[in-house]
Amino acid sequence: MPVIRERTAAHLPLGRPSRRRSQRGSAPRPRRPAPPIRDHDGPRGRLRPGSAWPYLLVAPTVLGMLYLLVYPLARAVLISLQDFRLRQLISGDARFVGLRNYETLLTDGHFWQVVRRTFLFMAVDVVLIMLLATLVALVIERLGRPGRTAVLSALVLAWAMPVIAATTVFQWLFHSEFGIVNHTLTGLGFDSFDRYPWFAHGPAAFTILVVLIVWQSVPFAAITLYSALATVPPELYESARIDGAPAGRIFRSVTFPMIRPIFMLVLSLEVIWTFKAFVQIWVMTNGGPGDATTILPVYAVQTALASQRYDLGSAASMVTVLMMAAVLVVYFRQLFRQEGEAL
Repeated sequence: MPVIRERTAAHLPLGRPSRRRSQRGSAPRPRRPAPPIRDHDGPRGRLRPGSAWPYLLVAPTVLGMLYLLVYPLARAVLISLQDFRLRQLISGDARFVGLRNYETLLTDGHFWQVVRRTFLFMAVDVVLIMLLATLVALVIERLGRPGRTAVLSALVLAWAMPVIAATTVFQWLFHSEFGIVNHTLTGLGFDSFDRYPWFAHGPAAFTILVVLIVWQSVPFAAITLYSALATVPPELYESARIDGAPAGRIFRSVTFPMIRPIFMLVLSLEVIWTFKAFVQIWVMTNGGPGDATTILPVYAVQTALASQRYDLGSAASMVTVLMMAAVLVVYFRQLFRQEGEAL
């Protein structure tokens, strides 16, 4: 064997070490890393800090948002500061009047009646929505898999129904002659509801709209609160039950503190959605009978269309936005104060 190894080594060319010797003897020479491939923007796969490519990707979305949201808001602010009626709408020569439209609006007693009705409508709706949604979420949490699936499916279907379709269904339900509500109440012995005109009486129309808004809003709030309840650790409930806490105390001390951020978020969303409710009222009652169901968004449209006062309508819309923003600012300050005390 040594002889064969020496003969094999003798036939190798000089200056080139054998592969077998390099594996057994000295360590192989390390390879020099290849230089990174560079282009005009730097190393491949990376962008220079000053590159404009990310901004170009975001630009269509930003421009679309500015056109659809910021431009109408700025246009409404400008119209509210002008003398803008039907003639100015056609000719385009509106005259700047400053805050005169806001002065006219804020000194109108009818406007403040609408403001009070708006806050009453919002308060009743939001309280009922949050109460019913919390109860529904707690019931879903305690159901088995089949019952939970059925209830969640029904909530999703109710939530997915278009607003116009749901409003039309409620109109037919409370129809004075063909409505099933009058038929049912009359069959139960309440003869005073025979051909009862629900939409001709202010309190009755107001109540129907409240029921409609609550019915449309509870599914989203209930599903969101149920998702928050699913994140509460079961160990906390077991510890509370071992300590002998009743169900109400468990909800106040365990459940609600855990879901309070989501609860407050849903509450703020419902305040916004209820405050700007327009489609249901406009389709069902047009703000009537009289002004019984007129809230701020409906009042702004009525002022702009019926009276041809687009300037006052824009001013009413801006006041609505400012009032809604003030309500949310007060709410968020209270929320942040509570969170700071908890920390």
